[in-house]
Amino acid sequence: MLDKTQPRSRRSYWPVSRLVSNFRTDQHETRSSSVSTKLRASRIVQALFFVAASSCVAACAGTSKSNVSEQPWVSLFNGEDLTGWQVKFAGHPLGVNYKNTFRVENGYLSVNYDEYETFEGEFGHLFTEQTYSHYLLRLEYRMLGEQTPGGPVWALRNNGIMLHSQSPASMELEQLFPRSIEVQLLNGTEKEDRFNGNVCTPGTHIVIQGELQTQHCIDSRSRTNFGNAWVSVEIEVRGDEYILQKINGVPTMQYSHPQIDLNDPGFPTIGLIDRAVIEQGHIAIQAESHPTQFRKIEILILDQ
Repeated sequence: MLDKTQPRSRRSYWPVSRLVSNFRTDQHETRSSSVSTKLRASRIVQALFFVAASSCVAACAGTSKSNVSEQPWVSLFNGEDLTGWQVKFAGHPLGVNYKNTFRVENGYLSVNYDEYETFEGEFGHLFTEQTYSHYLLRLEYRMLGEQTPGGPVWALRNNGIMLHSQSPASMELEQLFPRSIEVQLLNGTEKEDRFNGNVCTPGTHIVIQGELQTQHCIDSRSRTNFGNAWVSVEIEVRGDEYILQKINGVPTMQYSHPQIDLNDPGFPTIGLIDRAVIEQGHIAIQAESHPTQFRKIEILILDQ
């Protein structure tokens, strides 16, 4: 995990190997030693979290029908090809689908590494061509097989959905991740229980219960998802007002005021203002070294 409390140079074109070895290392080590303890924490604490989340959803989300557009749910993935999406891999120009990593298999959108011998920091993202601000997003994913050799430890059974993302065209050639808000999809392993539906903030900050959050990743208190079963993800995005995440129908995280962090290295800064709120952006799917499949990727545009 990147320590955002320390000053950084404005630009950081570090070797990919150095970034890969350091990026989120602290997050992994901390999780490895503390997740088991957290999962045994008082049920009262968890109950209070979900009560608070549910109350805020009722008060803030505006579940009244007037806030929901009359437009129908629209599929972002046609089940046949990558029409409507753009791909960007670290170290490669926009549009190069490195080693055919993103592909369609049996109607599923797959992140596949069967053409790799080893993973060497080729982090990839598949972006929607359009940008979105107020919407409901729903999809299902599942983790498959073994992690690609060479993949970082923290990327084991790990993927993510990037919200309010910068455009792929604005990413620099060696940039590993887009400036965005990540809904982290993190499944458990044979040796470790892990929270799912966490939030990470590459090049950004968020606010939770009125307090600015500057750490890179924040754990939820969700149950662990194991194996290769399909897991449902629902996300409600209301511009910069708030974002609500759910895993299998259960709220995991809610936060607001996504904003630019110009002190986070590895992201372009030209023309940007530190702490400026982010009201809209692209949606992107990650490729971080573990095979993953997606289906039923749908969006419902909400009235603003």
